[in-house]
Amino acid sequence: MRTAAYPLDDGGDGGLDDRVPFLARLESEDRTALLSLGRELVFAPRVILLHQREPSSHVLFLVEGWTKVTASAANGYEALLALRGPGDIVGESAALTGRPRSATVTALEAVRAVALEHERFKDFLNRSPTVSFALLGLTSDRTRAADRRRLEFASMNVRERLAVLLLDLARTHGRSGPDGIEVCVPLSKQELAGSIGASREMVQRLLKELREKDVVATGRRTLLILRPGVLRRIAATGRPTPGIPAPPGPYED
Repeated sequence: MRTAAYPLDDGGDGGLDDRVPFLARLESEDRTALLSLGRELVFAPRVILLHQREPSSHVLFLVEGWTKVTASAANGYEALLALRGPGDIVGESAALTGRPRSATVTALEAVRAVALEHERFKDFLNRSPTVSFALLGLTSDRTRAADRRRLEFASMNVRERLAVLLLDLARTHGRSGPDGIEVCVPLSKQELAGSIGASREMVQRLLKELREKDVVATGRRTLLILRPGVLRRIAATGRPTPGIPAPPGPYED
């Protein structure tokens, strides 16, 4: 099996956070031993890796490629919960609790993963306290990050939440180029809407405003951020914004 690097990201506060993937938290010996117990799988773009509400049979360790984690409500609304990529683990909650899967995981691009039966996974955790604590730390960090985001979003309107999301995507999945920052994960307008608790129509209208002000450029699942300083100003206002600020300000690029 090929190996992959899982760089640590301290999230800017000097400590591990939810952006540090599970495999990066393990010693190399533990990581190698864990992955050797599974079998490698390859998924094409837009293929579902795990289905919401299905019984759990295995966990997946992502080695290459990015996925989206979504959950559907009874009325059909689909929320984008997270993006998971190289080094991340998915499906562990259902494996540990025995409950049906709480979310769907879908490949955004070609994905290579290692599947490990949940009984073998739990047996490995029982024999490896350090790996168990690493998983506990990951769960805690993800919960704290979700709580922080809920608190942050509760004080913002949809325009501000969209600006925060686009800045997050630029920071974590952006690639700088001559024209701006290209977001390197292909997300639809519905997926953007599901990430901030808004309707597709609202997100489409806000993106149109941003395009008209040359703040972003969009295509089919493509996004280029041209003026991140404007997004930072919108995200920082904390109050309804009657339009995209035109005059340059302290955050303008």
